Amino acid sequence: MKHLIIYAHPDQQSLNGYLKQVVVEHLTNNGHEVKVRDLYRLNFNPVLSSQDIAGQRMGKVDEDVKMEQNYIVWADCITFIHPIWWTGLPAILKGYIDRVFSYGFAYRYEQGIQKGLLGGKQAIIINTHGKSHAEYSDMGMDKALSLTSDKGIYTYCGLEVKQHFFFDRADRADVETIGHWTEQITSKME
Repeated sequence: MKHLIIYAHPDQQSLNGYLKQVVVEHLTNNGHEVKVRDLYRLNFNPVLSSQDIAGQRMGKVDEDVKMEQNYIVWADCITFIHPIWWTGLPAILKGYIDRVFSYGFAYRYEQGIQKGLLGGKQAIIINTHGKSHAEYSDMGMDKALSLTSDKGIYTYCGLEVKQHFFFDRADRADVETIGHWTEQITSKME
């Protein structure tokens, strides 16, 4: 299987960096093809410009966007690894979605009905966050995060969300907890 990892954290030594390495090693050791798009290392431009919008309407995108779209076309499964910051995606990943998951590539409208164009592909999302699951549940943030990312982005574009991991209290995680998360990830990755 062809796995694309889209990674959005500026620190390679972070917990997210560790989880990315776990995924890469597990998939590679199990005979899968793996490509990683590290948005910070790529210095990906996340700013959706008026030129981008005009181009999307005509079916034209900049070369950096086209390259990322080619990786998505190549992949059978896309794994997004990032922290939850301010109850959402890091800005660089949000901009990646804005620019790369463009109209005519990731979705379109046919007679006023939205259609996802990335069908036949799976998505796995790995998130870390500082609050506990209980805190997120009490304020409804757990449901909001699933709604805005899983349904509002990935399913909207036709991806099948295979798994969404929310690893809580990540800034206080001990070795045992991280080991448990590692087992959860590797048991769900094909």
